[in-house]
Amino acid sequence: MTSGTLITLAPTGAESAKADVPALPVTVEEVVATARDCQALGAAVLHLHVRGADTRPTLDLGRVREVVTAVREATDLVVQLSTGGAVTDPFDARLAVLDAAPDAASLSLGTVNFGRDVFSNPWDLIVELHSRMQERGIVPEYEVFDLGHLATLARLLDRHGLPHGGHVHVDLVMGVPGGMPGTTAALAACLPFLPPGATFAATGVGRTSLPVMLAALSAGGHLRVGMEDTLTYAPGEPVRDNAQLVARAAGLARIAQRPPLSTLEARQLLGIPVRRTVEVSP
Repeated sequence: MTSGTLITLAPTGAESAKADVPALPVTVEEVVATARDCQALGAAVLHLHVRGADTRPTLDLGRVREVVTAVREATDLVVQLSTGGAVTDPFDARLAVLDAAPDAASLSLGTVNFGRDVFSNPWDLIVELHSRMQERGIVPEYEVFDLGHLATLARLLDRHGLPHGGHVHVDLVMGVPGGMPGTTAALAACLPFLPPGATFAATGVGRTSLPVMLAALSAGGHLRVGMEDTLTYAPGEPVRDNAQLVARAAGLARIAQRPPLSTLEARQLLGIPVRRTVEVSP
């Protein structure tokens, strides 16, 4: 069991509309302000989906680079870009996200029903993402939506080698309609199939957010929270902002006697080189 907790913030996602969720950070300025606030509260990694000027999800490389640069100028967070995008995004655009040279990127390990949609991640795309990240010095976070995805991870590592940095970090995405449920039993079922030496985080979607956090902490895991994954803080109570979710995660981590890792500690854990330190007010 690790002595600290890696907290990843997923502030925006590609599903919710700004018109429906006014607190959702979509502009460059909103994303930067959110990143600064949440680093001060204990977040160490920023999992980014980018929105365009029209507030809709975009993989436009110019816009992606603009957001990455702005976050790096304002914070010392590990910048992790989503290569999942929206479920309708083509594979070539998802691969091109890596041209923005993030510190890290997500790598989804299999196709899964996503509500009424299908999130397509065939084997050849998985291998191409893994190989390009190895070549470019980008650290993957392997996203697992179902137990079988961990078998895919084992096959990927066996055939194509360890990721850049040598450390395997997995995010168990739980509670997606069509994926594994957000329960303690489902999380426990995944743990024996993690690669030796791997670390894991867990993401509870929607109402599973809190039980998944508690289960992950009890099993020595790390946490991903944010308005990408949940818009309700408690029954009948909408999330105020991403800082509210990070503050709760950090508080639970401290109760578990595994306080949030700093950005420096997060980089050391994940095998990501240290950048210059940005002063962030507490």
